[in-house]
Amino acid sequence: MPAYDTPAPLLRQAIASVRAQLYPHWELCVADDASPAPHVAAILTEAAAADPRITWRRLPRNHHIAGATNAAIALAKGEWVALMDHDDLLPERALYEIAVAAAAHPQAEVIYGDEDKVDGAGRRHTPYFKPDFDPDLLLGQNFVCHLAAYRRTLLQRLGGKREGFEGSQDHDLILRAAAAVGRDRIVHVPAILYHWRHLEAGGSFSQGQLAACVAASRRAVRDHLASIGAGAAQVVANPAEPNWSRVIWPLPTPVPRVSIIVPTRDRADLLERCARGILAETDYPEIELIIADNDTAEPAALALLARLRQDPRVRVLPCPGPFNYAAINNAAAAQATGEVLLLLNNDIEVLEAGWLRELVAQALRPDVGAVGAKLLYPDGTIQHAGVLLGMGRFRDGPGVAGHFGLHAAGSEIGPFGQYVLSREFAAVTAACLAMRRSVFEAVGGLDARNLAVAFNDVDLCLRVRELGLRVVWTPFALLKHHESASRGLDTDPAKAERFNAEADYMRRRWGPVLDQDPFLNANLSREGHLAAIALPPRRPKPWAAHLGGEWPVPEAHNDPDDRPLRASA
Repeated sequence: MPAYDTPAPLLRQAIASVRAQLYPHWELCVADDASPAPHVAAILTEAAAADPRITWRRLPRNHHIAGATNAAIALAKGEWVALMDHDDLLPERALYEIAVAAAAHPQAEVIYGDEDKVDGAGRRHTPYFKPDFDPDLLLGQNFVCHLAAYRRTLLQRLGGKREGFEGSQDHDLILRAAAAVGRDRIVHVPAILYHWRHLEAGGSFSQGQLAACVAASRRAVRDHLASIGAGAAQVVANPAEPNWSRVIWPLPTPVPRVSIIVPTRDRADLLERCARGILAETDYPEIELIIADNDTAEPAALALLARLRQDPRVRVLPCPGPFNYAAINNAAAAQATGEVLLLLNNDIEVLEAGWLRELVAQALRPDVGAVGAKLLYPDGTIQHAGVLLGMGRFRDGPGVAGHFGLHAAGSEIGPFGQYVLSREFAAVTAACLAMRRSVFEAVGGLDARNLAVAFNDVDLCLRVRELGLRVVWTPFALLKHHESASRGLDTDPAKAERFNAEADYMRRRWGPVLDQDPFLNANLSREGHLAAIALPPRRPKPWAAHLGGEWPVPEAHNDPDDRPLRASA
């Protein structure tokens, strides 16, 4: 804890929240950053005298927050170091949750929890129930933030916080940690572990010097991208919220060919609008449009197909027989010549010229296996902002999947910006889905046997994730989706029977995965699409197994003395 001229009541409350921890094996290490006000040293002296677990030092001159934090870290002896501001509060279970997570994940190097804010009257508000670690979301905003705990050895390797990044020193630290240890060693605890003091008068550096904080954050992101070999990417202001960032990933020269696969049957009006958007309103120069024709019979649609064939970029591939979305796309993909495949519904309408550049640039990233777009309904509301697993109900249990943000206003930024920030999901819709052809082939394409129509895109994405690749959703490819306009809704008995059979298959094949979406916090409901709070939360309480038994004290990782973990706040 770095401290500087902290108002006396707030400093006392912060210290008291540490002393009230249920987990007793902690030490509080404080660096007084040469506070002019004498009460800071007086309070720290009093606290250290009252509790031997509290240690502190006064710096001879002001080092600002990064230097003062490093001075406090230098006092720490614990295996884990949790970073806390001088006026914030820890809920009583915070360090217990960190210790339990450390014991459960011995490979972990970073552990972070959820957070909320507390106002001047002590009222809590604005809880941020976060996803598991998401490298893309971290580039746009520091969602890890509070409470974050680091192995002390990792902090030593990183050299602590870097001076010169004041206001975004935490963002810089977690970016450097992620580059050093990888995502598998960063663990998320889905519980509120931190109450962040948020005073209306702007009592922190980040509130009072926002422009400097944003500049430091962007500099940290650029440094991070350079460190992972992606220095050619651009970091710019997010157009929906300039305090967040957008990363524009580069395209190679020359750009790769994209094979755009559009299944269709009849409905010339939809196909004509979709094809016009691709061929005349998209600024990507190297495309082939494969129209997979599933028994078109309407004269207007047949005439349109004849006209489209005259464009050298267009091929019409006959795909006769009963409608099988997966089989149709697989057949077209087998004929594709592009390095990148784009699965696209015929009821998609292009809204902006750069949509395909964004999707291709994302799909070419070596750790990304599939990319989805932001789709709007004709009325301007959101149709797709990513897919969440286990949404809704099916046969008296959790459902298979549903669209995040469904029917929210297209102008909304969403909870903590999640409609306007690139982020990771377990799946995205194949109404507009880009991926390298090599990835499509590696997973064997879409499952045409078990998932002819529904959920084949979810299954595809989950198999992509089994390869160790990530599924990314980007709001910077924006299109309009006239959902199911050509095929109709699954309301007649035959379609309902087929849907139920495909949902049953998904529950059999992926049940445990569907019930543990890493990007849907266990405190959020699966019954809707707008991030409502789940009552009760789905996460079992970590102490539940010990009720009536011995208090669970996790043992130190590789500690020959078999002593409990010590957490340094």
